[in-house]
Amino acid sequence: MLGTFPPAPKRWCMEWYYPNFTNDMWRIIGLCFFGDKNHFVIPEKKTYKLDELKSFLAEKGIAIFDTCLRIRRTTGTASDKDLEVVEKADLDGMLRALPECRAVLAAGRLATSIFTEHYHIDAKKMKMGEYREFSFEGRTLRLYREPSSSRAYPMKTEKKAEYYKEMFRDVFS
Repeated sequence: MLGTFPPAPKRWCMEWYYPNFTNDMWRIIGLCFFGDKNHFVIPEKKTYKLDELKSFLAEKGIAIFDTCLRIRRTTGTASDKDLEVVEKADLDGMLRALPECRAVLAAGRLATSIFTEHYHIDAKKMKMGEYREFSFEGRTLRLYREPSSSRAYPMKTEKKAEYYKEMFRDVFS
């Protein structure tokens, strides 16, 4: 799973991926695998069950990283449209380190754009929930375009989860 870059630390409720409590990623994962958007949520503390999340993702073989290592926030918001990419992640190195990887999920427009540009994937007409196959060092992988988990993205958490659930069903079958 590839996102873009975390929000400013002042917005974090934990020190890990998707650390903003208002971000829907961990609710989406809860809905997809447990039918419960609060499965990984600790509502009274406004945080997540980090150890459970890490164990679950490791058990499922789901890796997480960002497409950007360094960015500049042009307006102080966490929105991708307000990010200037200073340094992209080593996507080739990431895929080499994950020889069992069969699919990449790009969460949001900018993560998808960075990935498709790097691998020369034609994604001009790629709709939400669709995938494109691409080759990397003799392997054929899929890139899935999924909705942003940010609450700023105008889609209900349950609808976002439907897209992700279909992708997970496809990847794990």
